Amino acid sequence: MNTPTPSFAQLLRLSDDLGVFEHADGAIPRREHGYCVDDVARASLVITREPEPDTAVGALGERCLAFLVSAQGDDGAFHNRLGCDGQWKDGPGVGDWWGRALWALGTAAAGPVASVGRDQARACFRRGATRRSPFVRSMAFAVLGAAAVAGVDPGDEVARALLVAGAARIGRPRRDPLWPWPEARLTYANAVLPDALMAAGTALADDRMVDDGLRLLQWLLAAQTNDDHLSVVAVGGWGPGEDRAAFDQQPIEAASLADACARAFTCTGDRRWLAGVDLAVGWFAGDNDAGVALLDPSTGGGYDGLTATGCNTNQGAESTLALIATAQHARLRAGTSP
Repeated sequence: MNTPTPSFAQLLRLSDDLGVFEHADGAIPRREHGYCVDDVARASLVITREPEPDTAVGALGERCLAFLVSAQGDDGAFHNRLGCDGQWKDGPGVGDWWGRALWALGTAAAGPVASVGRDQARACFRRGATRRSPFVRSMAFAVLGAAAVAGVDPGDEVARALLVAGAARIGRPRRDPLWPWPEARLTYANAVLPDALMAAGTALADDRMVDDGLRLLQWLLAAQTNDDHLSVVAVGGWGPGEDRAAFDQQPIEAASLADACARAFTCTGDRRWLAGVDLAVGWFAGDNDAGVALLDPSTGGGYDGLTATGCNTNQGAESTLALIATAQHARLRAGTSP
């Protein structure tokens, strides 16, 4: 398998002085569709993870942080969509973009950014972390940011309260061994739920919570593995008793599995979880149900989805950032001893 390395070339192509454009036609940004907090938060996260970002990538990270700060309302909620005219197209809310913003801000607050940026990220995180969302994935994304803050400041009560609330919103595994998943159906970014449970359990020193996350991840990984390659749940989701659609598969699914498996390895030291990272990397590299690569080595971009006839060759922000995040975990995998 040809392991991809993190490339920021397409992300930089999708970016300007305001933020990161959401959509692309091939590799060319579709500026008319504007920007969204979801993608800017993802960009901030992968840039914060980079040990030595170059000047252009570091500057983009600063712009992403400024974008997130500007998106926050006085009540801690966030706008999501910014038009190419620089005007917000929606009111502040607590959907997925709120959770992703807190994930990015919490990671930046705990990360190796300049002290001014770190303090600003922490203040923004704390304001947003007082809110709660009715949506389980929104809370799970937010938990990951709270766990990063609690990792450097275990006494942060705002972060700890969010960890407790988020874990409660996710819930515990069901007793049914055939369907232990806490929801009636798998939908999207599914592995963020066990990822959040492991993160919250680690921060709160709650071994049962960590074990719940590991159990759910083990089941989810098995459910999405077919003949030794990753076969992620397609758009539309899947539940017990339903016929499972083979396509369209989305990069966010593979990336969320890579995130969760990397955390499981960190939590347990068990190298078997690195096999999950390998599966996610392989999915992008072509070890998938269609046998085609979901990356463009000439641009550094990730393709927008796996279809029955190959792939959607547009290279938008979500798919490109999913590729970058997975490639970062592949680097972790390569850095471990045999």
